[in-house]
Order: sequence, then C-alpha cells, then structure tokens
Amino acid sequence: MGQLSSLHSPPDTSSWDPKKDLLATNAHRCKRISKKPVLSVSIRVHPWPNLFWLSFLATTALALAAHAQSLPDKPGQATYVRACGTCHAAEMVIGKSMNRDQWTAEVTDMIGKGAKISDADVPVVIDYLTQSFPPAAPVTAASAPPPVRARGAGNGGGGGLTMGPNDKHVVDPAAEARGRTVYIAECVTCHGAKARGSRDDATDVSRGPDLVRSLVVLHDRYGNSIAPFLAKGHAMQSGKPSSSLSQPQVQDLSHFLHAMVEETLRGGPYTAPVNILTGNATAGQRFFNGAGKCASCHSPSGDLAHVATKYDPVTLQQKMVFPRTVSVGRGGRVAASKPVIVTVTPPSGAPVTGTLVQMDDFNVSLRDESDNYVAFKRTPALKVERKDPYTAHVDLLKVYTDDNIHDLLAYLETLK
Repeated sequence: MGQLSSLHSPPDTSSWDPKKDLLATNAHRCKRISKKPVLSVSIRVHPWPNLFWLSFLATTALALAAHAQSLPDKPGQATYVRACGTCHAAEMVIGKSMNRDQWTAEVTDMIGKGAKISDADVPVVIDYLTQSFPPAAPVTAASAPPPVRARGAGNGGGGGLTMGPNDKHVVDPAAEARGRTVYIAECVTCHGAKARGSRDDATDVSRGPDLVRSLVVLHDRYGNSIAPFLAKGHAMQSGKPSSSLSQPQVQDLSHFLHAMVEETLRGGPYTAPVNILTGNATAGQRFFNGAGKCASCHSPSGDLAHVATKYDPVTLQQKMVFPRTVSVGRGGRVAASKPVIVTVTPPSGAPVTGTLVQMDDFNVSLRDESDNYVAFKRTPALKVERKDPYTAHVDLLKVYTDDNIHDLLAYLETLK
C-alpha cells in the first residue's frame, strides 16, 4: 500500500504510469473472478485513489448516520430500520400522521406486496410508527386552510388538480356533542335527524335539503364555509335568524355536520366495528364437526385451544373466512398466514421446492430453502405442484351462508 508523506501536500506522481496501473487493476479483477492467478503484476496503489475511497466511505457512513438520525429515537427504531429501512428511505414515513389501525393496514399492505418482516417484528414496527407518527392534532378555525378548489374553480381556474381535499376536517367529539344540541334546537325540523333532509311528508315550509351532500358543508373546514352562509340570515326553527349564532356555535355545528357526513360514508357506526357475535354457538359446533369439515384439520383442544383469548372477534372472523391475511389481534398478537409451497420439475433436471412468489399462465417463481429466487417459464413439459394450506377455506367460500359464518364464529369465541 502506498503511504502518504504528508496530509497537506500532493503526492509525487512523476513516476506514475496510468496505462500500467489500468492494466494492473484489470489483471487484479480477473484474478478475483477466476480465483486463479492470471498475471503476475505488481500493483501500486497511489495516494490519490486512497483518498478517493476514504472520502467515498466517509460520505456513505455520514449518509447512513443521517438516515438513522432523521427517524425519531423511540423504542423499535432499530427494528424498523432493519425490517423496512433497506427498501424505504426515512422520507417515506416522516411527515405522515396516522393512527394505529392505519399504520397496521399500511404494514399489512407492504407484507402482502412481498415485504419480509418476521412475525415478531410486525408489532414492534407498528408500535414504533404509531408512537413516532401519530395522527395530527385537530386545527382550529383560525388556522384552518381555505376550501380546496378543483381546477377551473374560482377566478381564472388556476387551482391545481388533486385527488381530493388534503385538509380533512377532523371531528372533535366534544364539539360534535355541543353542535348536536344546536342542530336539534335550530335545524332538525327542516333537515332531519341525520342531516339527510326532511321527510317526504314534511310541509313545504319545513322541507329542507340534504346537508350531507351540500357543497357548502363538504367544502367547509371548521366553519369557514358555513359561517358566511349563516351570516346571511338563514331562517331557523326557533324563528331567530341564523346570523344570531355565535362563532363557537357555528364551529360546533360544523363538527356535528362533518360527523354526519362521516357516518353516512361509513354506512353506520364510525368509531368501532359493530357487534358480530350474533350467531348460535351450538349450531356453529355442529357445522364445525359436520358440514364444514373443520374438524378434519383443526382441533378445539389442539391448534384452536384458547384461540378466543388470542384474537378479538373481528380478527378471528377475518382469519376464518379469509385466512391468507396478516392481522393484529389481542395484545399486538400477529395472525400471520402460511405460505403456498410449490414444487417445479423441469423437463431435464431435479425438482425445485420452495415458497411460491408468483404464478400465472406464463411464469412461476419461488424462493427455495436457501432463500434463493428461482423462476421458470411455463411450458407443457414443466410440471408444477401447488400445495395451498388454505384450500379447504377457499372451498368453503362456495358453501358458507351468513348464518354458518356467524354460528361458527360464536362457537370459536367459546374456546377460551
């Protein structure tokens, strides 16, 4: 190795022959590839190339350090970097604001697309993302941005084309409750209990439009569209003009109306899943041991012992009907799916067995026991054997009735 005579003065390169060095370097590369000596050449490594590689390594180290430091220093950071940092830069998550259910869906989606995250790492990654990037705090009316306009709206149509508003109104439950009181006192007669408009038998005097579909409400953010409309003196059921409402009342009314919009979009309760334990456990047990043929693969005292204490009813039903999913149950427990195993036998050569990656009419790919990626072009001479551990569950989709599913879930819920 060449040695630096001084850190501050350029090296003596008067005897340096670039052509000779290039030949020597190429010979060295050939040597590494073939594992056999090709040329006996003395390789001179000059100070300037050394400085280049030292600089390159230092820059790379600083970049990696900056990448790690840009992520919040919270429990689980190292696990996230190991599991997700290889493919995703920190900018992929920094700036996002989601709750635990949303982060769980995000991680589940990544696993479904092929991300390799171990069962033990999944809850750690979800906890880290939830703690590091929680939902943004609701903004006040003073800081609320103006309504989003589509291209062509307003003067001159200079607004950008978007997929929808990026300033979603976040409903404050306390303000919604106060706004409900204002709505019942002043608006319910004309606009209905759910703000969906008055009944068909209402008189013309009390016939009000559907506020859930109102552009004024949909464009509103914390009262910034509703307030100007009500300031014009809209008639209320108490006989007072709407301009008599105070600014806090208008903001509370805005929260209530947006809650009605969200409830309508979700088609029902929007804070928690509905109760799905409505079946008959005895009928579910008969289906388990009889028509469903579940007992041929599962045992209440074996693999299903205490299953109801591991997973909540929603996760349990999801894994029962659609087992090829990744769900998070009670206490962050991960309900992972089993892989499909394929054995591919080419026309000439030994069969290859591994975890299926993708298979269609033209190609089949898998990862073998050493995690090597192997792909084959499908031909009539190529033999493919596919072993799906969930074949019975897929077949049941053609047999299940709604009652069967609810009864079977009720039975599984008794296994605690």
